[in-house]
Amino acid sequence: MHWIATYGAGALFGLLVLGVFGLPVPDETLLTFAGVLVREGELGFAVTWVAAALGSMCGISLSYTLGRTAGITLVMHYGKWLRITPAHLRRVEQWMEHGGKWTLTFGYFVPGVRHLTAIIAGSTALPPRIFMTFAYTGAALWSLTFISLGWYVGERWETVLRTVDRHVTAISVGLGVLAIGYAIIHVWRTRAPRH
Repeated sequence: MHWIATYGAGALFGLLVLGVFGLPVPDETLLTFAGVLVREGELGFAVTWVAAALGSMCGISLSYTLGRTAGITLVMHYGKWLRITPAHLRRVEQWMEHGGKWTLTFGYFVPGVRHLTAIIAGSTALPPRIFMTFAYTGAALWSLTFISLGWYVGERWETVLRTVDRHVTAISVGLGVLAIGYAIIHVWRTRAPRH
């Protein structure tokens, strides 16, 4: 936060490149704080939003490139330890083709998911044009949301952000439980003997 207060939009851009790529940078906190600085007149809204969106786009593009260049190799060499096979990868590829692309857009709002979606998209060879359409839209929406949140709540931003984090965590856990339940039911139905 000191870097953003001192160096402005350039620092926000650089930190978000690293954070969205997967390094432990508190992305939402930085965006919300930047929104507070916009409200106080320390930063310009348009410049801050463009810097945040571009930083997010660059970071997720690095993750996509990593998945595209090393994803298949990693699955072939280390997938067996995690019970991941090329068949699983093909299934994920089909899922991405039939609506899973939207996780690139809305996965930004779930910490940890935005890193994995890009790597998976790269590993499954999702075409760059489709990746950019969905991922870059997500970057613009996500950065706009948290900058606007900081601008709206002002000095109360830390309290509000903690509340938002709790809700996002609860929703993420709920969605995770639903996804696991769906997977278990799907596996049970496919393995059940047919009469």
